Amino acid sequence: MALSIGIVGLPNVGKSTLFNALTKTASAQAANFPFCTIEPNVGDVAVPDARLAKLAEVAGSKQAVPARIQFVDIAGLVKGASKGEGLGNQFLANIREVDAIAHVLRCFEDGDVTHVEGRVDPVADAETIETELMIADLEGIERRAANLVRKLKGGDKEAKLQQALLERAKAALEEGRPARTVEVSQDEAKAWRGLQLLTTKPVLYVCNVAEDEAGTGNAHSAAVERMAEAQGAGSVVISARIEEEIAQLPEEEQADFLETLGLEEPGLDRLIRAGYDLLGLETYFTAGPKEARAWTIPRGTTAPRAAGVIHGDFEAKFIRAETVAYDDYVTLGGEAPARDAGRLRAEGKGYVVKDGDVMNFLHGA
Repeated sequence: MALSIGIVGLPNVGKSTLFNALTKTASAQAANFPFCTIEPNVGDVAVPDARLAKLAEVAGSKQAVPARIQFVDIAGLVKGASKGEGLGNQFLANIREVDAIAHVLRCFEDGDVTHVEGRVDPVADAETIETELMIADLEGIERRAANLVRKLKGGDKEAKLQQALLERAKAALEEGRPARTVEVSQDEAKAWRGLQLLTTKPVLYVCNVAEDEAGTGNAHSAAVERMAEAQGAGSVVISARIEEEIAQLPEEEQADFLETLGLEEPGLDRLIRAGYDLLGLETYFTAGPKEARAWTIPRGTTAPRAAGVIHGDFEAKFIRAETVAYDDYVTLGGEAPARDAGRLRAEGKGYVVKDGDVMNFLHGA
């Protein structure tokens, strides 16, 4: 699945430093002046999952292929972006293309790093960007509503549905609530997505703290966490500087470096998993002599749709799925022992795939 998370925030909050660490490259220029990032940088990142290496070991696979997620480093936003200030128009166009938003917030004090508002207040920074997105959505709703007039006069059913959804979104925005707070039925979901409202994007707040606060956070990050909980959003504490240092070390030295800092794992692993969870995703596996591979699916995916992630023909010509729970596969020593122990199950079209299932799909020619 081509899933993408846009890294957004005010200028100089650490977006590009974080992106560089995520992708283990220096492709996103990082510097202490606004609008350093103009064109969005795109990086494809492996989703960390310790289960995959173990699965490959048990299956005797020649290689392990992780699931992947795309991160997009988007230009810094300033107040007035919805009116075209700074690089606002470009920012809004870029964010419209991603599936979710990782909103990087400055939660560190440093007089050498400029803040566009001249202060450190991550909650206020979050409100600045949310406000700009809401204003842009309201303006977009007005344009869409005007374009529906002719179709509504002709009795177009789809136009009537769009109008009703636009009115509900407008009501929420005028109350100061993002469009993602609007409840939408399953029958309305496709039309709702078609509106392409910016504030429907799920949000993960990334608290960029000083290096000595990476394990504990601080008062700023605690305030962000409270805000996120009130919104039903996610939050994660990370030090972009530390992650940049880790990314430059050989893999065999990273664990020792983390231990000296009192950290159990890179913050980026937590960030990626949080983004994965934010999008409502889970993983199933395939395993064999050639490769063990992790596949990304939305929670609640049925077996035929999961098969379709591998190849469209697998879904169209689906017969059944053979599946073993990850723990059973590893504990028993692979597919054949799991079959002998009665732990391998044959599942039909209605089976909802569970996170960690190790699967083999049977399909027609």
